[in-house]
Amino acid sequence: MSKDFSKKPSGTDWNRLDAMRDEEIDFSDDPEATPEMFARAIVRKGLKPVPTKEQVTLRLDADVLDWFKAQGKGYQTRINTLLRAYKDACESKQ
Repeated sequence: MSKDFSKKPSGTDWNRLDAMRDEEIDFSDDPEATPEMFARAIVRKGLKPVPTKEQVTLRLDADVLDWFKAQGKGYQTRINTLLRAYKDACESKQ
């Protein structure tokens, strides 16, 4: 199998890039990762697979659903997380 993945020649000066030291690399357009960014990261390599979710029909009070939706994208995941925390708390009391 050929390693030539593209018909167009690269516009990158690989020799100049290989000769650069780490200190010479310009990261001005790449912000430094913060602890908050790492906290939101999801890494699953080597861990058990995430359990599959099941689609259900659930009746919620309109104001409750509106409140979760107002929190933005991922509101269903937040509802699931809250229900899981409640389940875990109930199980720990038994």
